[in-house]
Amino acid sequence: MSRRRWIARAAAVLAVLALSACRGAPGVLGDRPTTSRSARLTVGGAQFTEMQIMEALYGQLLTAAGYEVDYKSADRREAYVASLESGEVDVVPEYAATFAEYLNGRANGPQAATIATSDAAATVAAMRPLAAKAGLTVLQPAPAADQTGYAVATTFAAAHRITALSQLAAVKPSVVLAATAACARRPLCQPGLERTYGLQVSKLLPLGFGSPQAKQAVLAGRADLALVATTDATLHQQGLTLLADDKKLQLADNLVPVVNTASAGTAEVADVLNPLSGVLTTQDLALLNLQVDGQQRKPEDVAKAYLTAKGLL
Repeated sequence: MSRRRWIARAAAVLAVLALSACRGAPGVLGDRPTTSRSARLTVGGAQFTEMQIMEALYGQLLTAAGYEVDYKSADRREAYVASLESGEVDVVPEYAATFAEYLNGRANGPQAATIATSDAAATVAAMRPLAAKAGLTVLQPAPAADQTGYAVATTFAAAHRITALSQLAAVKPSVVLAATAACARRPLCQPGLERTYGLQVSKLLPLGFGSPQAKQAVLAGRADLALVATTDATLHQQGLTLLADDKKLQLADNLVPVVNTASAGTAEVADVLNPLSGVLTTQDLALLNLQVDGQQRKPEDVAKAYLTAKGLL
């Protein structure tokens, strides 16, 4: 073999080796991000509209980052948490205060002192040690929170310039409340309204949580206040106004990603999901719910449009 041909062949081999090295480097030529854990992830959670939207949001962000994503939801928290802990599911959306107390009760018993507060960051910090013992990592909470709320008729709110529960107490200290029967004994419901805001519930109409019957009772003047969700985007359309919980009665049920530490507890996964937590608001979540429940759009379509609008896709 001539010296010229030997040099040409050696150069070709070196070029192939260099190309192979480039293909193995993270972020080169659009390859999937290199991670120290699994590049195939399963997103799970509960089977209702809001959770299906959140699962689609997380899944689409992970897909865009190069992960292969599967979905597996369950009808009970106990079921999807068991899957999360086993590694059958890698990522779930959760509610900070509710999940904190779920872990707290499971670890310390049903009579354990409450660790959740009205502050999302403090609640997440309190639950992280319990999550770590279960092999889970809790990421950054979003401003978006699905909490218990209270709504009055918009005409009443406008007439008295009321936007918050403390203002209602000043105008109408004795109220008729349309809510669940259990509201009478739950600390953050009727007892909380009376203790924190000084409201006196003269009568409780057992008409359910955010039900059409409860809302109609307020609109018809049979009740002053209805128990609703803060992410109910239909309130304004129906002539109802959600009052601000300005004295922070409710616990911080902010949306937060929880991951299996072994399979998804990487900086890469956190970097993919935390930007969503940086922008998602309660109003955003309410509007997403409305698009699915009110406009009959698919959760995955609503999620894609939102992520695109926010510059996350």
